[in-house]
Amino acid sequence: MKPCIPYLAIALGTPLLHAEDADLAQKLSNPVADLISVPIQSNYDFGIGPGDGTRWTTNIQPVIPIGLNEDWNLISRTILPVIEQNGILPGGAADEFGLGDVVQSFFFSPKSSDPIWGVGPVFLIPTATDAILGTEKWGVGPTAVVLKQHGPWTYGALANHIWDVAGDDSRGSVNATFLQPFVSFTTPQATTYSLNLENTYNWQNNEWNVPVNLVVSQLVKIGDQPVQFFAGARYNLESPIGGAEWGLRLGLTFLFPKS
Repeated sequence: MKPCIPYLAIALGTPLLHAEDADLAQKLSNPVADLISVPIQSNYDFGIGPGDGTRWTTNIQPVIPIGLNEDWNLISRTILPVIEQNGILPGGAADEFGLGDVVQSFFFSPKSSDPIWGVGPVFLIPTATDAILGTEKWGVGPTAVVLKQHGPWTYGALANHIWDVAGDDSRGSVNATFLQPFVSFTTPQATTYSLNLENTYNWQNNEWNVPVNLVVSQLVKIGDQPVQFFAGARYNLESPIGGAEWGLRLGLTFLFPKS
């Protein structure tokens, strides 16, 4: 798995071999970097529910930094999921396709700090096009990130907690904590190897969902447009009853660095 993404990226674009290109690749490991980016991340999960079904979730995740003044940025991070799931229930039932709920985060982050950090609010917006694909709840809570970049290494953690504040009273309450520790290594060839845990604890059901993701990324240029391709695998160390057993992750990120 290690060499496939660099080779694929080289076939699709021009490989990046300069120090500034490796710096640009490492910026993508920083959730509050002063860099406009649009990741399109697809997750294909297997072994879901009593029907041993599958779910394909494509997260469209624009990241937009807004300069508030000379010292502070406001970083907008949006996650819009597009979901297709098949055969989750016995007999092949519960085949669905549509939008899921949006998670919108805002981080107030200093333009210069060591370690790098940001704090702010996170919102759950019930945009799901089908009741099965969303919570039908509005939610809000705090979010924070802290990380350190030392040489080619980046390590840190992102966290949030969401409570529902409005929505369909017949649906279950939302009371969930998300914690994502992460570490990555970026080479001079702008290849990044990353490992993270996406821990979610559901306080209503007292259940953990703990997928570990191992991903390889390669930054290239297609014409003048820098693009990062990535692919990897995920395995659930712990999941609620009916949760996914394992999965794949792949996608690409469009970068729009300041000229």
